[in-house]
Amino acid sequence: MTLLLGALTIGLILSLLAMGVMVSFRIFSVPDITTDGSITLGAAVAATLIVAGVPPSLATLAALAAGFLAGSVTGVIHTKFKIDALLSGILVMTALYSINLRVMGKSNVPLMSSGTLATEAGALGEKLLGSARVNVFGWPVAAADLSVLFGALACAVIGALAVYFFFRTEIGTAMRATGDNPQMVRAMGANVEVYRIFGLATANGLIALSGALLAQYQGFADAQMGIGMVVWGLASVIIGEALTGGTRSLGLTLTGAIFGSVLFRLLVAIALRWGLNPNDLKLITAIFVFAALVLPGLIGKLKRRTT
Repeated sequence: MTLLLGALTIGLILSLLAMGVMVSFRIFSVPDITTDGSITLGAAVAATLIVAGVPPSLATLAALAAGFLAGSVTGVIHTKFKIDALLSGILVMTALYSINLRVMGKSNVPLMSSGTLATEAGALGEKLLGSARVNVFGWPVAAADLSVLFGALACAVIGALAVYFFFRTEIGTAMRATGDNPQMVRAMGANVEVYRIFGLATANGLIALSGALLAQYQGFADAQMGIGMVVWGLASVIIGEALTGGTRSLGLTLTGAIFGSVLFRLLVAIALRWGLNPNDLKLITAIFVFAALVLPGLIGKLKRRTT
């Protein structure tokens, strides 16, 4: 049961990563590799500030702002210097590796002896439930783990609602139009470059927020924790789209991203439970993503042949 709770919690935390990838990849059609650096940046900023005595909530907000800045840099390089979006992301991601090491001062910052949002949520859960352990469907579960799970769920829901309502505002609608038809938006006198910069900044802000929460849940920030995270985000988005039938509805897409992230983490947890070598985790992740990309097309071909 502890493994299941842990998988659900991490899946919900990383659903913010999936939402960020969805914004850059689906709305602006940009495969933003900055993701791998910005999630670590969020973790590094939050962990360093928390160790320095900054309240976890403020440290988390600072991490979000750092990710927003990193995405802005990618957007400026792409739009102002006319460098390909993929290459722009690679450049910023590469630079962020050194920046993250500078922020942390070392390759790993432990948070075991520091108060975090996770420990605060755990303490609050034990206080409200009045016990260190509770029964869930007959299984004994630590009250702290259960409260952290609900905290992660609240963060995922709030994040999804914030993205949903933002992209229904006038600015958000213009950003979505920029992704769909930049020529039309430009003909209307709007600044397409500003919208793209702001879109990438928003995406990486969400991703850095995910990194900050993940570091506080795991109890450490590490310089290597962002490797392959863009693939994780893409897998979550693709799985989510398969669950929602590939709809263009923003609300369903965000909901699918959350469910896709949770389901993908559960698949990884099951693979580890079955004895998968942790060293093969990235390989299995790549295989899952490949399957998620290929299977919908194969299923469609089979349906057309049988009709």
